[in-house]
Amino acid sequence: METNEYLIGYYSNFDEDGRLTSRHGSVEFLTTMRYIERYLKPGDKVIEIGAGTGRYSHTLAQKGYTVDAVDLVEHNIEIFRQNTQPGEKITITQGNAMDLSVFLDNTYDITLLLGPLYHLYNQEDKRQAISEAIRVTKQGGIVFAAYVITDVCLLDESFSRNLFSIAEYIEKGLMNPETFATRSTPDEIIELVRKEDIDTLMSVFPVSRLHYVASDGYARCMREAVDSMDDATFELYLRYHLATCEREDMVGFTSHSLDIFRRKKL
Repeated sequence: METNEYLIGYYSNFDEDGRLTSRHGSVEFLTTMRYIERYLKPGDKVIEIGAGTGRYSHTLAQKGYTVDAVDLVEHNIEIFRQNTQPGEKITITQGNAMDLSVFLDNTYDITLLLGPLYHLYNQEDKRQAISEAIRVTKQGGIVFAAYVITDVCLLDESFSRNLFSIAEYIEKGLMNPETFATRSTPDEIIELVRKEDIDTLMSVFPVSRLHYVASDGYARCMREAVDSMDDATFELYLRYHLATCEREDMVGFTSHSLDIFRRKKL
């Protein structure tokens, strides 16, 4: 089965809105929005590549920004359109993150690549997607790229919740038995990486890193505790998370990471 067919099947049956609106899932959303808003300026144009059902795109459009969104999956696009409110300056186009040829060079102030790198399984494809994201971004513009991180996913989904067997991954040759580094395929849907993989991936691009963020930290591993917090406790937890999410000794301890970089001016 082609990779695109895996993704279409997966996202046609996946509640992405619910993932980001649950209390523990909102940590990732609120953290990402905090960093996006740090760099937004009045009149900025935004593109979201792999927009899903539009949680970020619609939030930004409702704040008055002009947003162009791209997604591969027709099911997501249908929901995206249903979620569009009157007055939003927003478009949605069906497309692939590795080919944004319908969009001009040097167009957007803010580029969001918050999902496609989860589903690209080799360095060439990832670099093609990042290159396209950089191309459509203005010189001096900001790109936000999200990843799924190996270790907390292993701790949470295998050792804690038994959703998959690490022993089977090792037996299939998908995991190094000494370092526990993974090698994902479309069968696994999600590509797991570590920060050193991201550093290597980004080493060829004309960009400067602004932030590397543990965007949801340990929230998924303690989902029951986070979901049961009252408002005051959750606010305190979120303050703690935001105060520590860039600390060098904490950034690997997360399910999702956010790499934020500026396209250099030539």
